[in-house]
Amino acid sequence: MAAYIMLIMVVFFYSGNILVGKAINELPPFTIAFFRLLIAFLCIIPLGWKSAWKARNVFWKHRLPLIVLTVTGVTFFNTFIYGALQFTSSTNVSVLETVIPAVTVLLSTYILKERLRFIQWIGVVLSIVGALWVVMNGRLFAIAEMHWNAGDGIMIGAIACWSIYSIAVKRYMHLFPPYGVLLVMTGASIIILVPFITAEWLFLGVPSFSLSEQLPSLAYLGLFPGFIALLFYNRAVDQLGASKASVFLNFLPVVTMAGAVLWLGETLTPAKVIGALIVIAGVLLTTQGRPKRFPEGQTKRRP
Repeated sequence: MAAYIMLIMVVFFYSGNILVGKAINELPPFTIAFFRLLIAFLCIIPLGWKSAWKARNVFWKHRLPLIVLTVTGVTFFNTFIYGALQFTSSTNVSVLETVIPAVTVLLSTYILKERLRFIQWIGVVLSIVGALWVVMNGRLFAIAEMHWNAGDGIMIGAIACWSIYSIAVKRYMHLFPPYGVLLVMTGASIIILVPFITAEWLFLGVPSFSLSEQLPSLAYLGLFPGFIALLFYNRAVDQLGASKASVFLNFLPVVTMAGAVLWLGETLTPAKVIGALIVIAGVLLTTQGRPKRFPEGQTKRRP
């Protein structure tokens, strides 16, 4: 039950990540990602520095999986999202994020040998259909008529990053102390982004900052999606598996739409309510039972 509560909180925090990221998209993407991570790093230092120092040999021993976790889940996943929001709408971002659970399920099947039951596969399909129903306002077959652009292409990077990260979390995250690894990954990501933000400022110019308007938004991005949501997601994946945890991301369009209604004055239509119920039903089906695992060396059920 605790894992499900954490995943629900993750969805709310990441929904806010999209809404706030769109609201401050006058800042370029690497700038948003850099300062978001800097704030997250400062928040994690009091909790993680002791465990990170004690486990320094562990981090070095497992540096390759640590790099994969860092680059995919911390450095570039949200950077791709902020980049996409420069060109496309939050609706399109929500549509494309519904692909992440399906990709994660497929990767989990082949890499982690997780095997969902038939009813769970139905839940995955339902949750995707419901999420698409929400963002298309009930006109599901009109998806081909949406205006896709460069931002939608950038979202492919985000989908790939989070799918790989979910698999890596299940396989490797248990090797590291939970707070210490977040501190190390966040600190490493800041270093990785330095040349990117330098190039961004050289080509686009140093952006103008408004402390009263942008600092609270960056603080939210750093504390909640940048720290707490990542910690909750890692723990939930460890308990439930990558497939089952990732399907909760299909709640994102529903919560994002609700946020748009509450804060941006958008209209809540019956089609969006129906879509939200479909998503909830799909997630509930997917969370029934534990995923099976193939025996070692076996990729399908024996006749």
